[in-house]
Parts: sequence; structure tokens; C-alpha cells
Amino acid sequence: MATNATSFTSPLATIKYGAVPVPPQLEYVFEIVANASVWQILVTLLALAVVYDQIRYILNKGTIVGPAMKVPFIGPFLESVNPKFEEYHAKWLSGPLSCVSVFHKFVVIASTRDMARKVFNSPAFVKPCVVDVAHKLLGADNWVFLDGKAHVDFRKGLNGLFTRRALEIYLPGQEEVYNRYFKSFVDISKAANFKPVPWMTQFREIITAVSCRTFVGHYLGDEAVKKIADDYYLITEALELVNFPIIIPFTKTWYGKKAADMVLAEFARCAAKSKIRMAAGGEPNCIMDAWVVEMIASKKWRDAEEAGNTEGLTKPTHVLRDFTDYEIAQTVFTFLFASQDATSSAATWLFQIMAQRPDVLDRVRAENLATRNGNPNAPVNLEQLESMTYTRAVVRELLRYRPPVLMVPYVAKKPFPITDTYTAPKGSMVIPSTYLALRDPEVYQNPDVFDPERYYTGDAEVKGAKNYLVFGTGPHYCIGQHYAQMNLCLFLGKASLQLEWEHHATPLSEEIQVFATIFPKDHCPLVFKERRW
Repeated sequence: MATNATSFTSPLATIKYGAVPVPPQLEYVFEIVANASVWQILVTLLALAVVYDQIRYILNKGTIVGPAMKVPFIGPFLESVNPKFEEYHAKWLSGPLSCVSVFHKFVVIASTRDMARKVFNSPAFVKPCVVDVAHKLLGADNWVFLDGKAHVDFRKGLNGLFTRRALEIYLPGQEEVYNRYFKSFVDISKAANFKPVPWMTQFREIITAVSCRTFVGHYLGDEAVKKIADDYYLITEALELVNFPIIIPFTKTWYGKKAADMVLAEFARCAAKSKIRMAAGGEPNCIMDAWVVEMIASKKWRDAEEAGNTEGLTKPTHVLRDFTDYEIAQTVFTFLFASQDATSSAATWLFQIMAQRPDVLDRVRAENLATRNGNPNAPVNLEQLESMTYTRAVVRELLRYRPPVLMVPYVAKKPFPITDTYTAPKGSMVIPSTYLALRDPEVYQNPDVFDPERYYTGDAEVKGAKNYLVFGTGPHYCIGQHYAQMNLCLFLGKASLQLEWEHHATPLSEEIQVFATIFPKDHCPLVFKERRW
């Protein structure tokens, strides 16, 4: 029976290397491998992988600040799942360049103003990368992922959507949204018996509503706006800096993808409606309309040029091709992506700080009332909005004091010599931080104090020109930065005239929660009442 038994001995154990000559020094190694069990081989391979992972990390790290060793494979993944501002801050303070390695990603963090600007202004070496799953949510062919000349050309075609003339067109729609939501603010406080309610969620909703009104006009109904406001939280979660790079059912990325698909479908329907209305001669009143009008004008020019008769026509500044409904939806979605979380963060801190600083709020209110000739309900035009220099100073200082965007991820397209002594490897994430530049004591006196005077009567605008990285710099700076600031000025100015509010401080009010951007950890408990004149 024994001679018929099946043997599970490794085939290597029964082969004496065949005709291959083996040096005597290696016979011992072959014997060990030939007689090793499956588990021994797996453990050995795992140990080799750990060693390789460590050596690769150490070589990538070079001379910059970072952990001496990496937690095998995952690095600081568990800490990154629930990011803490204090840990980020300590990392920024550790050196101009520092690093971590999470899973397969080696990350270089540029913390100082000069290091951050070097990254922002090096398009030959880096390009924006957001996070791995962003391509699946925003679309792999989205314009934000374009690089070089393709990005520059596409961006030129969008510049007309953020001119002063265009911003003027969007103002009435923004006023309309704020008027409606201010009434709901009072109703919510009344329903809570004027006890404090965390207001972060309400700010996210009103910013979604005003963004949708600005971007897609009345083509999107109130119910759809509310749905987008509620579900956008899922998109934010899916796009956190550290997340699973693949979409697995019932994970954050899966729910985020479903929400993103919903938004894209809604915006595509809006694009189709806009094309019909603009072709019929309708007046543009949102970004989507303005872009479609430019496409129509471009087509007229192309057709006339092809026919050899352009008499009576003015060539558009940028001759655009016709974009599909989905392409328009993709692009408008990126505007929402760029503005939603950042503006929600800014609005939350703005209302908290104004309640804490009634002296500042009183001056904002007085300036806004004077600009409206004593009528608190009067709308404003862009020229009036821009004339309110103190309100603008408050917004500028708020964005410096509580910058919504702490870090901007880039990826190295090739080895990137950031300094004379350190080169970031190809494929690594290179992340400039804005925070230390905005808290530089050599530029901003008492940088940890909220002080609008530094932008009203002080020299912060000039002295801090290179430090004010709130909207980035270089070829990928925020295309809507003027719109964003004017929107916050309008929001605060109208609220100062129509509302009274109180902030009920808690021990967590000044603690920072990192969720894509930054929010107070207690989510800003407020009480609103209608202001009587």
C-alpha cells in the first residue's frame, strides 16, 4: 500500500538540477528551497516584500524629514482615515519638505511659501492629480486632468465665464437664493425654540443652492438642488485625500460615484435645456447660458468663415467648438467641485467669527447699508459690491485666517528637483500646503489674530502678495477666485442687513475638523432672528 501512496513532496526535491551546472556554493541554497514548505516560501516572500518596501521608502525619502521607517505596506493609513489638523500642522512645521508613504503612494509635502510656490509654478514637472478615484467620479477625460497646451487652450475658453460682465449677470440669481434661504434660517431657529443648532449643514445647503443657481440657472428645480446638497457630502467623502483607489460596493467611493453620476445626469439635462433656450434668443442668466451663447457665436463665425463671408460678424475672442451636453455637465460639475466645500467652510467660519466680533459686523452692516442708500432690501450691482472695501477686507482676512484649502495634490510627471539636494521621484504625490505661508509672522503681524484692518488700512495686500496662496498660483490657479470672493461679500453683506445671529461657543468651537476643507468641530451652533429696522 505504501508504494502506491500519492506523494506531495515538492518536485524540486526529486530533481538534481538536471543538466544545469550548479556552483557548489549554491547547492545549499537549492537544497533549502527544494525542501521548504509552502508556508516557509510565503513567509520568506513576505519578508522580502517588507524589506523591498522599506528600502524603496528610504531611497525615496532621501534627506528630507519623515519617519525613519515605514509601517509595512500601509504606512500611516489608519491615522489618515481620520485626519487631524494638529497632526497636519506638526508635519508642516517639521521642515520645508517632509514625506510619508501610504500604500503604494510616496507623498512629498511642501510646507513653506517658497516650496509651495515652486510646486505650483512647475508645470513641466507636476500636474494636478486630486486623488486616484477622482478620475472615476469626475470623468477621466475631464478638463481638470488636462495638462500642458491642452489645459491652457481649454481654460482660455472658460475665461469669458468669469469676466466682470459675466459676474454682473449672475448677481440677481444669487440675491434670489439668499433672500429665500435667509427666511428659512429664521424658521429653523424658530422651530428649535431659538436654541442653538449646528449650522454647518445649512451652510453647505445654501452654498449648493447659490452655486447651482449661478452655474445652471433655473434649469434645475428646488428638489434637485436639495438632493444635490444632501448627496454632495458623499462625493466629498469619496474624494478624501486618503481613500481606497478602487470602487467597492457600499464603500465611500461607491456612494460617491452614485452621487456624482446623479449630479452629472442633472447637469446634462440642464445643458440640453440651455441650448434650446439660448438658440431661441433667450437672455443668459447663468454660467451655462453664457458658455452656450459663446458656442453659438463661435459656430456662426465658423460657418461664415467656411462660406467665405464674415462681413458684419465680430470674431469671438476664443472660437469654441460645440460641446456635448455631457461635456458641458462635466465642466460645470468641476466648478461645483471647486467651490462647494471651500465656500461652505469659509461661510461657516465667517458667520461664527462675525458673531464673536460684533465690532467688525457693525462696520460691515454700516458699509452695506450706505452702499444701498439706506435701503436694507435693495439689490446691489457688481460695481457697488466691489466698492465695499471693508467687507472685502473681512473676506480676505477670513480666507487668510481660516484658509479652506490647506493642501493641493500634484503628481510628479518625471523626477522633480524641488531643491538642489532633493528630487521627488516620478509618480510621487507632491503636495504644497498654503497654511504656513498665510501665518508667516514676517509678513502678517500677529498672524493668529483675525484682523481685517491688515487688508483695509494695512499693507498685507502688497506685503503678502506672494504669501496669499488661498487660490493657488501658476497655470492652475483658481479661475473663479474673483467670483468666490464677491459671492462671500454678497452673502455676508445681505445677512448683516436682514439677520441677527448669535454664536453659542463650546469647547470645540475653535478646534478644527478636517473634512476636505476645515470646519469648527462643533459645526458652529447658531441662532438666527430677523433683523428689524
